Amino acid sequence: MREEPQLGVPPLGQVTFAMLAEALRRGWRDLKRAPGFGFVFALVYVLVGLVFALITWATGKSYWLVFAAVGFPLVGPFAAVGLYEVSRRLERGQVLDIYQIFGVIVMQSKRQLPSICAIVLFMFLFWFFIAHMIFALFMGFSTMTNVSSSYEVYMTSEGITMLTVGTVVGALFALLLYMITVISLPLLLDREVDFVTAMITSFQTVQANPVPMLAWGAFIAAITFAAMVPWFLGLFVVLPLLGHATWHLYDQIVAAGAQVEAGAQPA
Repeated sequence: MREEPQLGVPPLGQVTFAMLAEALRRGWRDLKRAPGFGFVFALVYVLVGLVFALITWATGKSYWLVFAAVGFPLVGPFAAVGLYEVSRRLERGQVLDIYQIFGVIVMQSKRQLPSICAIVLFMFLFWFFIAHMIFALFMGFSTMTNVSSSYEVYMTSEGITMLTVGTVVGALFALLLYMITVISLPLLLDREVDFVTAMITSFQTVQANPVPMLAWGAFIAAITFAAMVPWFLGLFVVLPLLGHATWHLYDQIVAAGAQVEAGAQPA
């Protein structure tokens, strides 16, 4: 059985680029030690992505792939919750019992994680609404018989402007969601904390360490988009790697905070 999570937000230390490199090294180590779990959790994400893409193509509205490509990865962190637990158990030398691991995931439905899921879902849907408005604003008066076959319309001044504005707005949505989830998701798995406090803590951590944390976010975005290109197949490696690495980054930040707090205690 998994022990009860500790209460409250732990002290968090400063983030360094060395931590990022070490998180990736440990993440790759966990991926090799437990490849089956990585495959299973990635499979769910890949199948959802394929269904999303096929529905988009079947409806003849392929232009939505542009917006889906930006919006879909926003829900990716939730597929990694199980990977956090796998890394946590590996780090503590605990048995990787499949029933206990999935039991921990199921238990999250009784804690604070569903509240963040609702916020992410709301932001995801709101992004699609904004994307639709951006398309209508710049392309609503364009003459085209079939947007699925009229790709040259995107090369017009209106099309280029639409793609530019859509990319910038989508990037801002992704940045905000990254800032409120990068620490809050592993924190909620590790500690008994309300979701608002967890999101604020995550936002403040990125804000206090802008260079390494934004570099980490840019790396996640780049490698995730690259992995999505060949029919999402690259995610079978990338998603488990990032899931394990994210846990280890959080764990290192907590360890650094504990060291600072211990050093500040009077002898």
